[in-house]
Amino acid sequence: MPVGAVIEFSNITKTFGPVTAVNDLSFTVQPGLVTGFLGPNGAGKTTTLRILLGLVASTQGTATFGGIRYRDLPKPLETVGAALEAASFHPGRTARNHLRVYAIAAGLPSERVMAVLEKVGLAEFADRRVGGFSLGMRQRLGLAFTLLGEPGVLVLDEPINGLDPEGIKWIRGFLRDMAAEGRTVLVSSHLLSEVQQSVDEVVIIARGSLVHRGPLSSLDAHATPHIVVDSPDREALAAALRAADVPFTTGRSGLVAVADDPARIGHIAFSAGVELSALHRRKSGLEESFLALVNGADS
Repeated sequence: MPVGAVIEFSNITKTFGPVTAVNDLSFTVQPGLVTGFLGPNGAGKTTTLRILLGLVASTQGTATFGGIRYRDLPKPLETVGAALEAASFHPGRTARNHLRVYAIAAGLPSERVMAVLEKVGLAEFADRRVGGFSLGMRQRLGLAFTLLGEPGVLVLDEPINGLDPEGIKWIRGFLRDMAAEGRTVLVSSHLLSEVQQSVDEVVIIARGSLVHRGPLSSLDAHATPHIVVDSPDREALAAALRAADVPFTTGRSGLVAVADDPARIGHIAFSAGVELSALHRRKSGLEESFLALVNGADS
């Protein structure tokens, strides 16, 4: 069974001339969990992952696997499986031969080729030319490559981007299975909605800086509180909220007030003599919390 290694980013900064792409970024990624590395496009996610894999030199700071930099790993493909960009494939080469080339180059046993194709559900297409593969099949073949060395760590950049619902469902299950086997799984995305059914932990960056880290459930604490309130006389209710300086919008099920205490809204209505037909907290979505965090970093 693969053993995951702790990924550690320590005070990573990367500048390109006058532009700071990553700014003093520190966090760890633990084995046995799927960690979502999130942020809007241009936040610095791919630069950070490229530093982790030794493809870009950091201006300062270190990124390691179990305390070892990628370039110093004795057998990198047997420690880390990475897919940072849409993989390029020779269209005339079969899936089996595509992986065989990499296995030979890395000194891996040829048996690994069919083992990983089986793992990603492509065994029956092993001798089909890659040029005829759908986007979802290409994504699976790219993941098969990351598993060739049976690594304990997976680093995947936007693996769900552009997939259809069936492909998204499959990759979500794949990520969960990899973590359940004890691997360290770090997966980036610019949309929380793409990965929220897969991840255990989230690390959110914006403009190259860390804005949040914690369990997925911790995003609830950053949600803007809202109270849904309604009345048979909605105009009178709206007037009462305006008089009390409570911001609100009109929703399908009533007025949505920006407030954290239903009792306060109820008291405002009572004092104005307005009958209520609904009064309850609205549970903010995780995506809303994510957007509040990254937009707040831009302000």
